[in-house]
Amino acid sequence: MHAVKLELSRLTKKYQGTRALDEVSLVLEPGQIVALIGLNGAGKTTLLRCLSGIVAPTGGQILYDGAVFRRSRLDLRKRLMFLPDFPAIYADMTPLQHVALMARLYERDPATLEEPLLRVLGELDMLPLAEVPVARLSRGQLYKVALAALVVINPELWLLDEPFASGLDPQGLAMIKAYSRAAAKAGATVIYTTQILEIAERFADQLCVIDRGQFRQIYSRADLLAMPPEGPDSLEARLRQFREVASS
Repeated sequence: MHAVKLELSRLTKKYQGTRALDEVSLVLEPGQIVALIGLNGAGKTTLLRCLSGIVAPTGGQILYDGAVFRRSRLDLRKRLMFLPDFPAIYADMTPLQHVALMARLYERDPATLEEPLLRVLGELDMLPLAEVPVARLSRGQLYKVALAALVVINPELWLLDEPFASGLDPQGLAMIKAYSRAAAKAGATVIYTTQILEIAERFADQLCVIDRGQFRQIYSRADLLAMPPEGPDSLEARLRQFREVASS
């Protein structure tokens, strides 16, 4: 896998005068799992949408390996995949048909994906539903279909919006962690948002705290391990400070 270096330079996104992102800057080397945590409306999902090309930033730049990313750069967009908490899949498609469609979009040979797809569907307890229209699936099963496509296509940049609040069952939650770790080990970058502090604290090489469109704190894995579980220096106490400022 050719790993991608991600750089944000003063990235800004405005919605009707409100700054969802306010001159955000960050450099991410490949092979990391990065958690984005913050209050509702802090800018987490907007950041993922900008990184994926779903929305265009108002100002600043996104660079992939030094190349400026724009929505028209399909070559760069094929190096990433965005997985929202409510994936959009054609209701009349089966899981197999959806993965085949995604393979064509990402210019992958479907024949080479058959074996890994069957393995992933088995791990996600989805093999019996492989030819069932997704309209008949539950929310968690729908998410598993989109997750299976992500895993077998295996882009260099994974963008996951609230994967741990997506309706996945315990097996699905365990597998998304296993898949993310394997992807990062192979050189991919995995960026996910969450509201669940315990997950962000334990499942991240880097944790970025977003508050009112800006990165307020960035913690490394070593920083997180050094924090006490409770008390004024704990991660929970530090995040509470942002909540108190926001509500004051």
